[in-house]
Amino acid sequence: MVDKTFSIEGMTCASCAQTVEKATGKLPGMKKSVVNLATEKLSVEYDESVLNEEDVQQAVADAGYTAVSNLVKKTFNVEGMTCASCAQTIEKATRKLPGMQEATVNLATEKLTVNYDPTALNLSDITKAVSDAGYEAHEEIDSSEQVDLDQEKKDKHMKNLWTRFLSSMIFTVPLFYISMGTMVGLPVPAFMDPNLNPLAFAITQIILTLPVMIINMEYFRVGFKTLFRGHPNMDSLVALGTSAAFLYSLYATFVISSGDPNFAHMLYYESAAVILTLITLGKYFEAVSKGKSSEAIKKLMGLAPKTARVMRNGVEEEINIDEVQVGDTIVVRPGEKLPVDGKIVSGSTAIDESMLTGESIPVEKKQGDEVIGASINKTGSFQYEATKVGKDTALSQIVKLVEEAQGSKAPIAKLADKISGIFVPIVIGLSIVSGLGWYFIGGESLTFALTIAISVLVIACPCALGLATPMAIMVGTGRGAENGVLIKSADALESTGKVDTIVFDKTGTITEGEPVVTDIVTANGINAQELLKFAASAELGSEHPLGEAIVRDAKEKELELFEAGDFNAIPGHGIEVTIERRHLYLGNKKLMDENNISLKELASTSDRLAEQGKTPMYISMDNKLAGIVAVADTVKENSVLAIKRLHQMGIEVAMITGDNKHTADAIAKQVGIDRILSEVLPEDKADEVIKLQEEGKKVAMVGDGINDAPALAQSDVGIAIGSGTDVAMESADIVLMRSDLMDVPTAVELSKSTIKNIKENLFWAFGYNTLGIPIAMGILHLFGGPLLNPMFAAAAMSLSSVSVVLNASRLKRFKPSAVKEGIKPEPTKEELKTASN
Repeated sequence: MVDKTFSIEGMTCASCAQTVEKATGKLPGMKKSVVNLATEKLSVEYDESVLNEEDVQQAVADAGYTAVSNLVKKTFNVEGMTCASCAQTIEKATRKLPGMQEATVNLATEKLTVNYDPTALNLSDITKAVSDAGYEAHEEIDSSEQVDLDQEKKDKHMKNLWTRFLSSMIFTVPLFYISMGTMVGLPVPAFMDPNLNPLAFAITQIILTLPVMIINMEYFRVGFKTLFRGHPNMDSLVALGTSAAFLYSLYATFVISSGDPNFAHMLYYESAAVILTLITLGKYFEAVSKGKSSEAIKKLMGLAPKTARVMRNGVEEEINIDEVQVGDTIVVRPGEKLPVDGKIVSGSTAIDESMLTGESIPVEKKQGDEVIGASINKTGSFQYEATKVGKDTALSQIVKLVEEAQGSKAPIAKLADKISGIFVPIVIGLSIVSGLGWYFIGGESLTFALTIAISVLVIACPCALGLATPMAIMVGTGRGAENGVLIKSADALESTGKVDTIVFDKTGTITEGEPVVTDIVTANGINAQELLKFAASAELGSEHPLGEAIVRDAKEKELELFEAGDFNAIPGHGIEVTIERRHLYLGNKKLMDENNISLKELASTSDRLAEQGKTPMYISMDNKLAGIVAVADTVKENSVLAIKRLHQMGIEVAMITGDNKHTADAIAKQVGIDRILSEVLPEDKADEVIKLQEEGKKVAMVGDGINDAPALAQSDVGIAIGSGTDVAMESADIVLMRSDLMDVPTAVELSKSTIKNIKENLFWAFGYNTLGIPIAMGILHLFGGPLLNPMFAAAAMSLSSVSVVLNASRLKRFKPSAVKEGIKPEPTKEELKTASN
């Protein structure tokens, strides 16, 4: 059962409270539903296997009110974790807290992310639960300093591991030589020869083994603490294995001192030391690889400057970036990075925004234009007003998205999580059973049985299981961010690769979203430039998108416009106007027909333009047809390539638009759309997505406008164009920073590559343990094969987790097909203007 509290909006009386209680109380799985009108709170208790939070909110919405979850999301840095079992222990400890909805631990990032009800739980309760489980949790600081602190801790941890390894090696190498040298014929000093001086041989090994155990005391401290608390982890396996080897060797030394020299060949001191040394080396390699996997975050955070130059009381002063406030006037010189987001108040410049958009050409900026923090000022000096600072800047929002995605769990990780939770106790059980089995049933010696038990303990590796998914997600989402594809969660990352149908909004997504003049056709002796000049003069001041396109085209061609008079707008048809003593009509076919203006001369041309999805605007002068100015919302340069690539990947492509079927068909024909959903009202877009889902399709929706938000939320994967509205981007699972449709197949490719990598990791992790543990238990020995030495078992254990981390790191080499094929990112309108200038 789950307890939750919601704030209810819209209640005005006791009757409202009763209505909400009844609406939620009758839901299946609901045990308790109580509304407090004074606090406007709904407290519920329900069976989460039957009911979820969304069902409760929907029931309240159906009753005419709004239920807002009171949950707060927090992230903690966790210290002391060594393997997947540690992560499982912390998750279990925090999930059972009252008011806790979700608690997820990411072993790769060493972070705990919680969603909880602050009315039932506070931060100290969470940190205490983690502390009681044997670890330390510290609330993450919401600033760029956190990244530096995290990196500082990781560097310190790596240095500590490397120092421990080197220190251990100083004692382990001579120990290994002394213990194994006589077996392979290497010379050993007579006073340490096991055949001549067995007691000195044993005592020398004790002297060399003890420092290694003291240096690596962390394994014993953490391992036994978690074992005694009932939550054993990987350190518990290492501590048990090496302790057993050391204690047995001490017993053998005692027997040698009592006069039995045969036990000189039954010592396991070198196994204990070598196991500790090899596992420390493995942990060092693992830490190095994990540190590199979060490079995407470090690169993003490193983009922002540390200081800003602001005007305070008419004086220019340099301050820390964290001290910049909204409304501050910031001074930027050529070559400097912009500290925060804002709007230019004086000056003009060209700014390199490639760090966020991936577009290489600097964008011209003037007074009134918005600028983005961390972009680079290329030319002039200027001043701008800070509009977004700290965590509200575009860069901080991107970093937050990437961090949240890296900290989330993909559905594919559930199996590994379940196994990790019970893995260590099972291994300990197998170790005891196999050791006792060989001793009592197999009739083997105590030394043989101990070898088996220790080998089982040290070959098992829960780390490989725990790291298989989060490491791949960390690298995959980071690589996506570097390619301008922001994936908000691991769930979205996994779902994108399963998509079989992608629905594109037309305007602003497949097309530029801004009509442009495409053709000028003349009649009755007038030339094209003169026709455009008259048309633009007539439309000057027009708010109609088609009219604005004509005026814009004339201005770009630097035509000097006429002064218009006697202006008359004819709704649904066009305009009537007098220019240079000539009477003009400018509009659609209906306008011409009603004024008996013959269109025969350009009838075939008009039909051809319409078939191409263009809108013909007819112009008549003094009741004679003067020509046609065709206007169209042009297709983006990379739309055709993107859709072609999606087809190659076996994905069906649909287009949704409010345009009429004729125009929609023309656009679809140009870009190669499979299915056309035309004349769809904005509010009906989500319904069209539902229809596709009812056909059994896994649907992704790509859009950029406010009216796309419901469809983005309804789809299995919502993909928002970065140049779109905040509402669309908030509703989406993936945000494309560059407004380039080639990034849609990139998102799908990245998802497939990441999920493939996760499956490879899980295969090796499961396969390693499935094969390694039976071999350590002596299965091969049953059939006359070799017995696994604990030292080799320790080496294999270390390599297993390192191999998983290294395999995940291969994702850093991921390249989108667009890059491989040399397709350049589509330039923005600003870049095109800059380039033409």
